[in-house]
Amino acid sequence: MDTTSTALQKALAAMFPDGVAARAKLVALGHSHSWISRRCREGGPWRRPIPGVILLTNGTPTRRQLLKVALTHAGPAAMLTGVQAARLYGVRRLPPERRAHTLIPHRSKVATWGFAIVERTIHLPEPVEIDGLPVAPLARALIDAARRMDELQAVREMIHDAVHRGLCTPEELREELAQASTIGSALPRIVIGALQDGVDSAVEQWLETVLERSGLPTPIRKVELRTSDGEIVGVADAWWPKAGVAIQIRYDEVALERDKAPEIPSLVAEGLIAVQVSPARLRDEPLMVIQELRAAHRRARQRPPPKLGSTPAAPAA
Repeated sequence: MDTTSTALQKALAAMFPDGVAARAKLVALGHSHSWISRRCREGGPWRRPIPGVILLTNGTPTRRQLLKVALTHAGPAAMLTGVQAARLYGVRRLPPERRAHTLIPHRSKVATWGFAIVERTIHLPEPVEIDGLPVAPLARALIDAARRMDELQAVREMIHDAVHRGLCTPEELREELAQASTIGSALPRIVIGALQDGVDSAVEQWLETVLERSGLPTPIRKVELRTSDGEIVGVADAWWPKAGVAIQIRYDEVALERDKAPEIPSLVAEGLIAVQVSPARLRDEPLMVIQELRAAHRRARQRPPPKLGSTPAAPAA
C-alpha cells in the first residue's frame, strides 16, 4: 500500500469510524463515482452492501456495521427499532433476527432493501443514543418487534423479559400499543392485556412458559391437596390428578425478595410425586425443570395414583 493510499485510509477511518459511508458523502469529499465503483469491484478493498452505502472494507461486516449500513441507507433522521434495538437495550429473550428495522419520517421516500427494513411512520419518537447509535425508546422497539412476530410464546418471552427486569413498564407498552398500527398487533395486545389485568406476575409467567413447553397434559393450577381423611397436604402450583404429580414453587429456597419469602411446607404424601423448584430455576433453567417434570410423569406411570383430593387454593394474603 503506497503512502497516498495509507493517508486516504486513515482519513476515511477518522471520518467514518465504523467503516460505513454514504456514497454521496464520499462524492462530496471529491471522490468520483467511477473511482468509488472501481474500489467496490470483486477483489477491491471496499464493498457496496446496499446501493448508495459503501462498506470501507472487504471483510465480513460486523453486526454493528450492518446496523450502520441500515441507518445510513434509511437517512439522517432514521433510528433503529425492533429486535436489534431491543438487543441494544439489553433484552435477552429475543427471537433470532438478522434484519435491521429502522423508522423514518412519513414524508421520506426511502424503501426497504434486503436486510434493511425501512418503516415510515407519522409517530416518529425521539431517539435514544446507545453506543453512538440512534435507537427508538424500548417500549416502541418492543411493539415494533412484536408486530412482525407470529408466535405468541416468543412475544410473551420478549416482553416479559423487558418488564420483569425493569427495562420498561407495562404503562409505557400500553401507550405505545395505543398509537401503533393495528396490523400485527393481535399478539402484543394479548400479552400486554395480561400485564394490564395483573394476572402475569413474573414467577407465574415463568411457570406458565415451562408448562406450555413441557408437552404434558394441562394441569390444574393452584390447588390445595388433601388426603382422603381431609388432612391438608399443602398447596400445589400445578397438579396432575390422574398421574399424582405436582409442582411446587419454593420461594424460601431462592427467593426473588428474600425478606418477603413465604414459609411454604413441602408437599409430602404417600404416592405423591412433587417436583419442587425455585423461582430462579424457573427463570434460568426452564429446560432442566421440564426434564424433571417429564421424568416425574414417567415414574408416575409405574404406580397407582395417590388418593388425594384437591380444592382451589385460597388467594395469598
